[in-house]
This record gives sequence, structure tokens and C-alpha cells, in this order.
Amino acid sequence: MEIRSYRRVFDLERRIYRVDRLRLNPGGVPVRGVVYFIAILSATLVVGRVPLLAVIARALPWYVRDLALPAVSAALLAAVRVEGRPFHLAAQALVRYRAGPRRLAGLRRCAAPGMRWAPEGIVMLPDGSDRRLRRLCYTGPGAVLVAVEHERAGLTNRGSSARFARRARRPALTLRGLPQGRVLSRGQVIALAAGARLVVRSDTAEEE
Repeated sequence: MEIRSYRRVFDLERRIYRVDRLRLNPGGVPVRGVVYFIAILSATLVVGRVPLLAVIARALPWYVRDLALPAVSAALLAAVRVEGRPFHLAAQALVRYRAGPRRLAGLRRCAAPGMRWAPEGIVMLPDGSDRRLRRLCYTGPGAVLVAVEHERAGLTNRGSSARFARRARRPALTLRGLPQGRVLSRGQVIALAAGARLVVRSDTAEEE
């Protein structure tokens, strides 16, 4: 006798050999078969209440519908083994396989080959390394660091940091870069309150 795994030796199936003084068959009744019987019986009771399927269910005698059919089905399912696994584990694995993704990339679902992929929207903000101001519209809250010479229009700032409130629907502050603006030795920080709007315009040479 060849034993491929110790699990076949120690994984014993639970069976019921007697109920009180009533002795069952010598081989016993598997507990898994009893669970199958209860599940199938519950399914037949539910089907018997469905309007269209109830007509077919009532055509069978009650002892066939409620006793014989669940008992035979439970016995067959308890005897079925799919690659050594019981029916409910094999059915669960098949359902997970059919419902799971067919293609994986890094253990994640991916598109089929030949499909066109489009990236999501990307927000790119200049960091000021090109020594000029670019067109920009920003709504607070937040802080803006200006590192080049510029001119402001709108509310006046308070020191190196200022907070601006929303006025009607117009921008609270407008920054415009100078044509030959130099890089400041020390950048200026502009703090914006919630809802405040900052508009940055490019220099005159670029607009022309």
C-alpha cells in the first residue's frame, strides 16, 4: 500500500454510527453527508415557494421531493472526490477560479494583451527651476514660494507671509513675472486661506 501523504492516515472522516440505541449501517453515515442532506432539503423547500418552479416541485410526491431526492443527492455528493478533495471544497475552488481574474501582473488584475491603457489625470506644477513664472491658477488653502522677481496686483501682503480672503469672484492676488526677472536670494512665501485664489501670469515677453 502506497501512502503519498500522512494526511491520508490522520485526516479521518467523521461518521455517525449510532443514534441513541439505534445502530446505523456498519460503515456509518458521514457527517458531511448529513450537512449535504440538510442543505439540499432547505433548497427544495425554497424552490417549492417560487411561483414557476413550485408547479414542477408539486408534481413529485412529497416523500420523493423531501426524502428520497435529498438523501440520494447527499449520498452521491458525499462519495464524490475531485482530485482528492470533497465536493464543497472543489466547488468553492471552481467558483473562485471562474470569478477570479484570468490575467495577473504583480498578483493584481491586469488588462488583456492588446488593450489600450490610458493614464489618469496628472497634475504637474513647475518648481521654479527655469527662472521664470508660468501661468498658474491656485485656490487655497496652501502656501506658495516665489523665488524670482515679480510684481503683484490685488491685496497687499503682510511681510513675507500674507493671507488673502475671497472677494466676490475675483482673484485675491495676481502675480506677474518681470521680463528680465532675477532669482531672489531669499524666496518669499505667500500663504493662502481657504477659498483664496492666486493667479500667476507669465512675463510680457512670453505673452508676445
